[in-house]
Amino acid sequence: MKDIKFWKAFQEALEEEMEKDGSILYMGEDAGGAVGGPFALAKGLQFKFGEDRVFDTPDSEAAFVGIALGLAASGFRPVVDISFMDFMLVAMDQIINMCAKIRYMAGSENVTKVPMVIHTMAGGGRRAGAQHSAHFENWFMNVPGLVVVAPSNPYDVKGIVKSAIRDDNPVIVVKHKFILSMKGQVPEGDDHVIPLGKAFVKREGSDVTLVAVSHTVNLALQAAEKLEKEDGVSVEVIDPLTLAPLDKETILESIQKTGRLVTVHEGWLPCGIGSEIGAIAYEEGFDFLEAPLIRLGSTFNPKPYSPGMEDFSLPDVPKIMDAVRRSLNA
Repeated sequence: MKDIKFWKAFQEALEEEMEKDGSILYMGEDAGGAVGGPFALAKGLQFKFGEDRVFDTPDSEAAFVGIALGLAASGFRPVVDISFMDFMLVAMDQIINMCAKIRYMAGSENVTKVPMVIHTMAGGGRRAGAQHSAHFENWFMNVPGLVVVAPSNPYDVKGIVKSAIRDDNPVIVVKHKFILSMKGQVPEGDDHVIPLGKAFVKREGSDVTLVAVSHTVNLALQAAEKLEKEDGVSVEVIDPLTLAPLDKETILESIQKTGRLVTVHEGWLPCGIGSEIGAIAYEEGFDFLEAPLIRLGSTFNPKPYSPGMEDFSLPDVPKIMDAVRRSLNA
């Protein structure tokens, strides 16, 4: 094990997979040369693998996602960098009407898989403003044919990105920009792979089930620790990691044990991930519940640029603690 940053763990996963498989390509705006993209996630990879495998794209998300789809259908495994999740909206026709559907529409045995990864940066906390802080994971969860993952730490990002690259479906990898410099223990070597479609209990507990997504997993763990010290409350923290397909069994097993459910994610609440998890809990685990669902997300407004206003709009440790207490007092 070694202690490395989140962005480095992502790059290691990419580099190790590219070394083993010559069909893996990397593409995005400013991806080549010494830059390696807006967040330097591919820094230096063009020098190692050449311009045929790591290359810049035009400033058109729709165009280069379409190019990646064609490459994927032709036997390559492209990894596409869309720098901010907000910009994925420019390529929605390609992602939803083409990438997600082509395997189901094609009447040819040649198009039996679409092995491509689209990774992007999401989230607030960096004063990036309303057009560079999106959380649209729930939008892509609503599309059959897409796999969606949202890792919360260096250990998970390396393992899940390897699985994403190896998968034969289009995979959306959502990374939170606030944790790019987060350090954590990551196994050395290329054997570290985390399976898609599996949720993980990050902290065992008996009083409340707290399901968190992406960076809010880290906030949830902090809140759970403080609640145990201050209130003697035992909180079980679950990280779905793969949002689509969602591992509902792990969540339901936890609810059966605790009888209470709190969800937290940074997206807006209406039609959000917490709503879907809550619906599953009510449909399939209603008899286990001893209190109503409590959901926590960002305030329902475009993300503010002002530091004070942005902080107010985001979930944080005190808000999560308050949500857990409300569940216990319901």
